[in-house]
Amino acid sequence: MTHDHDLVLRPTPAQTEAALNPPSRRPATTPHGGASRHAMTGRNGGDLVVETLAGLGATTVFGLPGQHALGMFDALRRSSLRYVGLRVENNAGFAADAYGRVTGEAAPLLLSTGPGALTSLAALQEAAAASAPVLAISSQIPTAGLGGGRHGYLHELPDQAASFRGVVKSVHTVRSQSQIPSAIAAAWKSALTAPHGPVWVEIPQDVLLAEATLPVVTAMDATPDDLVPRPELTALAADLLSRAERPAIIAGGGVVRADAAGKLRALAERLNAPVVTTFGGKGAFPWEHPLSLQSWLEDRHTTDFLEDADVLLVVGSGLGELSSNYHTFTPRGRVIQIEADLGKLESNHPALGIHADARPALQALLETVEERPDESAPRRVREVLAKVADRIAAQQLTLEQDVLAAVRRALPSGAPSFWDMTILAYWAWSAFDPRGANTMHSAQGAGGLGYGFPAALGAAAADPTRPVLAVSGDGGALYSIAELATAEQYGLDVTWLIVDDGGYGILREYMTDTFGQATATELSRPDYVALAESFGVPGVRTTPETLETDLTKALATPGPSVVVLPAVLRMFAPTHLG
Repeated sequence: MTHDHDLVLRPTPAQTEAALNPPSRRPATTPHGGASRHAMTGRNGGDLVVETLAGLGATTVFGLPGQHALGMFDALRRSSLRYVGLRVENNAGFAADAYGRVTGEAAPLLLSTGPGALTSLAALQEAAAASAPVLAISSQIPTAGLGGGRHGYLHELPDQAASFRGVVKSVHTVRSQSQIPSAIAAAWKSALTAPHGPVWVEIPQDVLLAEATLPVVTAMDATPDDLVPRPELTALAADLLSRAERPAIIAGGGVVRADAAGKLRALAERLNAPVVTTFGGKGAFPWEHPLSLQSWLEDRHTTDFLEDADVLLVVGSGLGELSSNYHTFTPRGRVIQIEADLGKLESNHPALGIHADARPALQALLETVEERPDESAPRRVREVLAKVADRIAAQQLTLEQDVLAAVRRALPSGAPSFWDMTILAYWAWSAFDPRGANTMHSAQGAGGLGYGFPAALGAAAADPTRPVLAVSGDGGALYSIAELATAEQYGLDVTWLIVDDGGYGILREYMTDTFGQATATELSRPDYVALAESFGVPGVRTTPETLETDLTKALATPGPSVVVLPAVLRMFAPTHLG
């Protein structure tokens, strides 16, 4: 749900002129309304932005400068904030998204007006779908141009904020410098209050450029609100789970974001309840645990097992398309749903809905649920996984399985991975052991191309002590190829695996299966190794047989690198079409 925090204090025309040209500093302007080359000194509105961010605890910002936003970027050189600049605004948004996922902190994203702002929309949609806390701060045309008139300012939109209201959690429009600290603090709090998500702040150019007469912003208070469950609901849920004969648990991304994997494991073990993790919840439960059904949600054997549960606990998932085997899942037992996003509560299935963050809700259940002995649960889990394995084995997909296994062996435990929308990623959703919570991430929330590599750069900026893996197809790689320059410039420790199959592989499969032949899926592509080397990034062309060795070496070598695997991979057969 989007909330509008449009601060309505409107300066008079005289105040606007004074803000644009205070007596102590009246910069000349270009025909486009921007400041001339006459030097500006001292603090400006941009300093209030960066001071507020630092006061809230930010240490790193992502973005891309533009004419209307220059006040913010000028202020960065007077601040302690580290700036990581990407080449495309959408990629900067993906990097901020990953930074927010990895750290749990709000990731500032500084953008310019109009085209710069709009180019970030796809990344903000992914952040919204994945509940990643991104604090986007955009410039705006001068204050005099706000209100929907057609003044002809560069980058002018009738209502820029309207383009973002349906995507982000909240919108905050600033019209004077005194509003900047409070607006950013309110946005920060919104981004970090469960469910996390992206927020939007926009500040006019003249407000950013005008001399700042306010004191330096120091510590800000923007503590997120706690989202705790109602005790009568958790008491009823605990009673249902304690008396269940065949309980089961679906663990979604909300468990990972709440850092509640330990509590989930304790609850599952107390109840002897099998656990399946959604694609967004990878790592919420140990992969090799005797109660782990892993992540085979796109398999009818798993779907049948979950439908047979007499009490199904769903934690941190809305049971959307990918988490419900494309809406073919129809539970027969009682469903208990713990969900921080109110709009997702009972949106797909009737349930005992508990509006709460996963961590306090699981804690409440742990305090009240009774231990439930059940020696048959591990056996039933093994039987389901054996059926899944037999189904996959019958399809003769050894190449795909071998490639994924090589990636898993090469990637150190605890090292994060970021996966684009590509066939190997779809395999990884179901079959990849993430070896830890909050280590495997993909763009499966909104499903846009180009996520993997720029997101990995954001994760590397968040934690330079461990290597990061990015996985893309050749189609998705071309969305973010410019960020090789970013990786080289900042020395970010990201190894980029590009699976080159000469086109949009999954769309090729979909169209061939549906229409008998594919159209518009084949791509002319560059020599990715030579292209990487032209950016100063080492590259290597590998084979399925040498992939593990080449990937291991690249991940062990500091700095960016590219590994290209020419291979045509296939998907396993779906089970939701029958």
